[in-house]
Amino acid sequence: MPSFPSELLDYPWSTWTSRYLTNLSPKQMGHFFVDVLIVGGGLSGLRAAHEVDPSLRALILTKDKLEESNSSYAQGGIASVWDPEDRFDNHVQDTLVAGAGLCDSDVVAQVVKEAPERVNELIAWGTRFDTQDGQIILGREGGHSHQRILHALGDATGKEIIRAMIEHVKSRPNVEIVEETFTLDLITFEGRCHGVIASTRGGKPYFIWAKETILCTGGCGQVFRESTNPRVATGDGHAIAFRAGAIMRDMEFMQFHPTVLYIAGSSRTLITEAVRGDGAYLLDSRGYRFMGDYDARLELAPRDVVSQSIVSQMEKTQSPCVYLSMKHLNPTHIRNRFPGIAKVCAGFGLDIAVDAIPVRPGAHYMIGGCTVDTEARTSLPGLWAAGEVTSTGLHGANRLASNSLLEGLVYGSIAGRNAAQSALENRSEELRVLPISSATQIMLKEPIDFADIRNSIRSLMWRNVGVRRQADRLDETIQTIQHYCTYVLSLQLDSVDGWELQNMLTVSLQMATSALKRNESRGVHFRTDFPAQSSEWQKHLSLRRESIPQNTTR
Repeated sequence: MPSFPSELLDYPWSTWTSRYLTNLSPKQMGHFFVDVLIVGGGLSGLRAAHEVDPSLRALILTKDKLEESNSSYAQGGIASVWDPEDRFDNHVQDTLVAGAGLCDSDVVAQVVKEAPERVNELIAWGTRFDTQDGQIILGREGGHSHQRILHALGDATGKEIIRAMIEHVKSRPNVEIVEETFTLDLITFEGRCHGVIASTRGGKPYFIWAKETILCTGGCGQVFRESTNPRVATGDGHAIAFRAGAIMRDMEFMQFHPTVLYIAGSSRTLITEAVRGDGAYLLDSRGYRFMGDYDARLELAPRDVVSQSIVSQMEKTQSPCVYLSMKHLNPTHIRNRFPGIAKVCAGFGLDIAVDAIPVRPGAHYMIGGCTVDTEARTSLPGLWAAGEVTSTGLHGANRLASNSLLEGLVYGSIAGRNAAQSALENRSEELRVLPISSATQIMLKEPIDFADIRNSIRSLMWRNVGVRRQADRLDETIQTIQHYCTYVLSLQLDSVDGWELQNMLTVSLQMATSALKRNESRGVHFRTDFPAQSSEWQKHLSLRRESIPQNTTR
C-alpha cells in the first residue's frame, strides 16, 4: 500500500450527513454482481476497461450519455514527445516548472515516458489525429518548450479520441456499458470498498457489488459560476470518495483556464490554448497587448500566470473581459485550424480571423482529488482511481496544458490492469450480501429549490474561491456552505438534481477549507493576503471525513 498521512485532525463533517445519501434496506433493494466496476465513461474509464481480462465481467457506469464527459470536450490535444528534436527530459522539465514545486518527479517521468506508447495505441484503435503530407501535425501550447501537442478535428481532439475509444471498448464482449446511471455512494464494509449504490434515471437505488471498483468520474468545474465543464461535472466522484473515507489531497488547486468565451447569452465555451500557441495576441479593452507587462513568455506563459495577468489587466482597465486577436495571422489557416471555435463565435456574429474574441478565466480542471499511488490505488482498499478525480502528483500546483488526456490514458491503463489482476486473484464466486446499513435520514417534507441553492453556491465559489482568494472571503464561504449543509445534507433526496446538490456542497466545503488553510500563493492558488510562494508550504494538504487539512510532506 502507498504511504498516506496518518494523523488527521477531527472535524465534525458528520454533523450534517450520515455515511450514505440514502437509507439502505439491503433485503428490499436490487443486487447486481460484477468483477470490475468502472464508475465513469471518460477517457480514463474507457482505457481502464480495455485492460480488464476477457475472463472477467466489467461494467462501466456513466451518469449521462457515454459521450458526455470532460474528456469529450477537450479541445487542444494530448501532449507527447513526438518530434525527433524533442526529448523526454524536456517534457518532464516543462511539467515540473508548471507544477510550482508540488509535482512528484517520479510520477512525471513515468507518465511522460509512457506517452508515445499510449498515443500509438489510440492510433491503432482508430483515432485520426490531424496530419499534413502523411505526418502528424504538432502544436504548441503555454508552458511547453517544444511542439508536442497532437490534435484532431482541428479543435475537437477529445471528441475524436472518445469516438475511437467507445468503438474499441464496445467491441470487447466482457465489457457492459450502462448509461444514465447515477452513482450515489461507494459501498464500504470493514474498511474496504465493495461496489456502489446506483440509480438508473433517478429510479429506486440498487446495489452493484464488485470485487474491485475503479473511480473515473472526472472533475467538478460546475461548482463555479464560470466554467468550461459540461453540466455533468458536479464533483460526484470527489464527494462519494470523501464520504467513504478515502483521503483527498490538494483540494484547493482548481485550474482556471485563462481564455473562456465571454458573451452574454452564450455558454462558457473554452477557447483552446492552441489559439495562443498558433500566435493569437491577448489585448485589453483599449487594444493594448499586455502580457509583456507580466511575463517574458507572453501569451505562452503557463495557465496560472496568464489567468492572473488577465484578472490584473481587467482590474486596471475596469473591464469585464480581455480579447483574443488573430487578425494578424493567415485567415484561411485560422478558420481551418479552429473550426469548432469559428462556428460558435459565428453564432454571435464574430469572425475569429478578423474580430477580437472576448474572453476571461473560468474553472477548467480539478487538480486535487483522491490520493493515489503509482499503481492507481486509493487509500481505501478495493478502490482504484484514474483521471481528474485523482491527485497523482503529476500536475503539482498547476497542470501543464494537454497533460490531462495523457494522465487519463496512463493511469486508466494502470488502474484497469491492477484492478483486473486483483479481481483475478480473488476467484471466489460467493454471492454474499454484506450487512450494510446507514443512519436514518430525514425525508424531505417542504420543497427546496435545488436550482436556487445550486446557483448561490456557484456564484459564491466564483466570487470567493475563484482566481483570487483571501481569508475573510474564504471564511464567509465556509460559513455560508456550512449553513446550507445543516439542512440539505441531512435530507434523504430522491432525484439526481438533489444528489448533485449534496455532492457540490461536500466538494465546495473541501475546496474552501483547504484554500483557507494554505497561507501562500502557489500555482493556481492565489491568496491576495499571502501573495508570495513560501518554502514552508511546499507541502500537500489532505482531507479525510471527520478531519480538517493537515500539512503532509511531499
